Amino acid sequence: MTRSDNEKFQGGNFSENTKGIPVIKLLFFRLFLAIGARLPLSLLQAVARCLGGLLLRIRCRAAETTLRNLRTCFPERDEDAVRKLARASLQHSLCALFEMGRAWRWPLPKLQKLLRESAEVAEFRRAAQSGSGVILLAPHLGNWEIFGISMCYGLPSSFLYAPPGSAAFDALLRASRERGGLRMAAAGKAGVAQLTRALGRGEVIGILPDQVPADGSGEFAPFFGEPAYTMTLAARLAQRPGVRVFCGYAERLPRAEGFRIHMGELDLRRERLSDSLAAMNRAVEDLARQHPEQYQWEYKRFRRRPDGAEFYGAGS
Repeated sequence: MTRSDNEKFQGGNFSENTKGIPVIKLLFFRLFLAIGARLPLSLLQAVARCLGGLLLRIRCRAAETTLRNLRTCFPERDEDAVRKLARASLQHSLCALFEMGRAWRWPLPKLQKLLRESAEVAEFRRAAQSGSGVILLAPHLGNWEIFGISMCYGLPSSFLYAPPGSAAFDALLRASRERGGLRMAAAGKAGVAQLTRALGRGEVIGILPDQVPADGSGEFAPFFGEPAYTMTLAARLAQRPGVRVFCGYAERLPRAEGFRIHMGELDLRRERLSDSLAAMNRAVEDLARQHPEQYQWEYKRFRRRPDGAEFYGAGS
């Protein structure tokens, strides 16, 4: 799991300076998690719905990015339909934020009680326990935080992420996510090596497949008909003999009834890497179309363009 899509809500890129604002931000975030872990889920989601509508009305950066992405990915929808979907998407993204208290602080057996699992989850667990190695893809859909933590519960596993700039915040992040056998692998050569070794041991490795990678770590592949700079790591590792790939998400159920886990196996073995990347993006797109209101459209998925043009405007 990575940081860039969370930074706007989790305090941004902390300075290593321990004076003043960074410390205040960390303390505030700890308080935010504690409150979110205790308040009723119905109340948290109701507040998120109110604030999500407000974000669209004030035309903040998250709302503008959401609208741009939706107009691009759903050109067949009229403006009223796009705005309705944008409002719902912002509401669900705020729900995911407010649910972090549960994801990061609740004991895992208690967190598991919020989940409704499909039959495909059992197949994922059988594969994870077979010792052949499993790649778990967790796109920005539903509550991907709860999905990743819950699916790796009790399994030797490693999840790729980009560490924040603050050592204190990084320690909090790792302590919150590294429960039940999960280990975080920092993005970079060392992290990739950690994932490769874990996969070689027959463990589970987790990757956010729709995260925009660093320069040189991706190639362009279609996503909703648009070229999207896509990481190659998962597709390359999926070529290893015996490795199985699963992709899924935690759907947010209505009336604060918890989350339904959706899971499916994915074949990324292709002769050409470009075909593997297209297959991976197509799988993420198919899931996003199931519940487009729960996809994180305020993430700048198309900020890298093949011609170097600015997709979101200056500063994107």
